[in-house]
Amino acid sequence: MKNLVVVLMGGLSGERAVSKITGKACSNALKKKGFSIIQLDAKGNFVEKLKKLKPKIVFNALHGRYGEDGFVQTILEELRIPYTHSGVFASSLAMDKELSRIIFNKNNLKTPKYLLLYKNIKKNINNEIRKKKITFPIVIKPVNEGSSLGVYICKNKNQFIINYKKLIKEYEKIIVEEYIPGKEIQVAVMGNKALGAIELIPKRKFYDYKAKYSSKAKTKHIMPASIPPYKYAEVLNIAKKAHKILGCRGITRSDFRFNKNKFYLLETNTQPGMTKLSLVPEIAEHCGIKFEDLVEWMVKDASNNR
Repeated sequence: MKNLVVVLMGGLSGERAVSKITGKACSNALKKKGFSIIQLDAKGNFVEKLKKLKPKIVFNALHGRYGEDGFVQTILEELRIPYTHSGVFASSLAMDKELSRIIFNKNNLKTPKYLLLYKNIKKNINNEIRKKKITFPIVIKPVNEGSSLGVYICKNKNQFIINYKKLIKEYEKIIVEEYIPGKEIQVAVMGNKALGAIELIPKRKFYDYKAKYSSKAKTKHIMPASIPPYKYAEVLNIAKKAHKILGCRGITRSDFRFNKNKFYLLETNTQPGMTKLSLVPEIAEHCGIKFEDLVEWMVKDASNNR
């Protein structure tokens, strides 16, 4: 099939359902642009199916583990099928909150103070937290999840112990970080250009999974973010720098907290959502880029050796 684009979606992560919504939205956009589309669920023997289909390009609509951590990117590189978004190395770095923060801090990008905890830690956890001068409230989350899955804000020691026990059953390594209050700002980067910054005002505790993907959560979106013009330009530059130093390609979205006139970079997402509630399409539209054009650009940007 000429100009065949396989939209890889679903998969095995906790973000499977959202990935399917992203995949369907992007499939519809590409059909409108004249591409031949086959949607493929990235589970079971999907690699064999990919080999048989021989697509011109794979549109990676996966979210979470196996989709944005370098795993599927390695497969696509091996198969020599051009694909969208970031490559193996950048994907694995950005997904790992420990490695990405080491890189951010080395490049003078401010991040919250943090501590890593391992499954079989023998040390006194409370002492370790105190040594890092992290005080309550604190945030705990997995090192390598997306969409705010497994993120807990703990106001005191009891809440921390309860949530820590939940996470350590499922994950080998978790990150404990200082809670940064203030404005929630997110920036979309497209290629070598930072498109814009959006401000989020969640009705929930923070911009969690439900706030991201449920219209019932009624998160307020302010585009452009209501910060001074010079700070707006600053956060765009930080997001562009984060995209570049991680070696990202295509589209990314960087998440920030803005507190006491300082930006704290929380993470850079290499596979941001592309649903009707997603932020990258909203930011792009504000810049005059229609959803169909955005998705088409991503396909035209696809390659190997990313």
